[in-house]
Amino acid sequence: MLARIAAFACLLSSLCAAQTYRPSGEKPPMPAREFRAAWAAVVHNIDWPSKKGLSSASQQAEMRAILDRMASLNMNALILQVRPHSDAVYQSSKEPWSPYLTGTMGKSPGYDPLEYAIRQAHARGIEVHAWFNPFRALSNASQQCCPSHVSQASPHITKRYGNLVWCDPAATETRARAFGVILDVVQRYDIDGVHLDDYFYPYPEGGRSFPDGRSPAVRRKIVDDFVQKLYSDVKRTKPWVRVGISPFGIWRPGVPQGIEAGIDAYEQIGCDARKWLASGWVDYLAPQLYWRDQPRKQSFSALLSWWRQQGNRPVWPGIATTRIGSSEDPGRPASEITRQVGLSRSIGKNWAGHIHWSVKGLTQNRGGISNMLAKDAYSQAALVPPMPWLSNKAPGMPRASAAGNGSAVRVDLQSGDRATSRYAVQTRFGNQWRMAKVVSAGSKSIDLPALGGRLPDAVAVSAVDRFGNLSAPVVLSR
Repeated sequence: MLARIAAFACLLSSLCAAQTYRPSGEKPPMPAREFRAAWAAVVHNIDWPSKKGLSSASQQAEMRAILDRMASLNMNALILQVRPHSDAVYQSSKEPWSPYLTGTMGKSPGYDPLEYAIRQAHARGIEVHAWFNPFRALSNASQQCCPSHVSQASPHITKRYGNLVWCDPAATETRARAFGVILDVVQRYDIDGVHLDDYFYPYPEGGRSFPDGRSPAVRRKIVDDFVQKLYSDVKRTKPWVRVGISPFGIWRPGVPQGIEAGIDAYEQIGCDARKWLASGWVDYLAPQLYWRDQPRKQSFSALLSWWRQQGNRPVWPGIATTRIGSSEDPGRPASEITRQVGLSRSIGKNWAGHIHWSVKGLTQNRGGISNMLAKDAYSQAALVPPMPWLSNKAPGMPRASAAGNGSAVRVDLQSGDRATSRYAVQTRFGNQWRMAKVVSAGSKSIDLPALGGRLPDAVAVSAVDRFGNLSAPVVLSR
């Protein structure tokens, strides 16, 4: 008898604990916005895969581990290298498989790494930006190459420079090849961005000049035309795909005043990134600001402030997270990185954002950096900033319902618009709203756990389209 009474009391308690959420007229604050990204380099197996020749299952497990770490940190974009040196980290009819996958150029890893990364990332609410090296043919001239590699198939457009082999940017065939490769990926894969690094011309070595006989001004014109056409072609193909470039962090030595650099990117590698930013040929610029904030000669804050005055598009600095405790920068503490994350939010009138070089610093939790970010700067989710220069049309409101069971709230989701790509989910405890999650539009439901044994007092769900536009929220409260 006592057992029956106890069971009935337990059932009654469970029923009483159930919470129903009903539509509310509340107006939550706008969801947080910040580009929180990391580069994942394939070249030399810097980040992924950890070594050549791993099985497809091991490669996939490593990719999931990277994305799981990013998701646990509420990060929202992976910049994945897909063309290290005129090869492919995806199924391509134009270029051979990268040797950093299997150890042999042209050998298939048995699956499509880019497709897999996109599917896994999107399931976690994370964007994928495909990172291309547009003109590098080989980073090691002695590399064993297959017949379809540009160095074998079209040697007339390549030039040797030290230990590098480079596709001559002045050659029409070089540029056509790069455009074809990039647009092929844009057309066939559900990427969120196209990303280029700073290797338009090779960095100067040993006082040698790149053997093309062209002046710095001619080289800049070649690269400028390439950047402008690439932006136009990508937008014509899929206008929501962001185009970003990551140049050397110093435009020219002495700019701004007091800044020093060992190279002049403008003069020596054909890189006039200030012009690209001012002209609107990028959706974001990510200058590689890998130095500490002090001393002044290469100050992170001084350089970021200058870059953010050069145009109206976002400037999201690259920060060198892997230099924590490294021989490159002995004694660099993790606090230098958290400080730079804070500076990237406060300097200039700009959408907040930054990119970690590289994801290895986060997966290895160097100096405790991931713990520090999780506790403070990344404690809440954030949406990628919008692109109002391309579209400001809001998607339709989603449909949502919610019910709590004492330990969590189950939110059922349904898109009200085909343009929806993600949902932004906010919660309110008392009068404090917080950004809870960003999830894929393919999510039919999500569970929001209680905090401190307490269910949220209200839940807000907004639809987000590929341009980052936000719908009016559906608000449910109890």
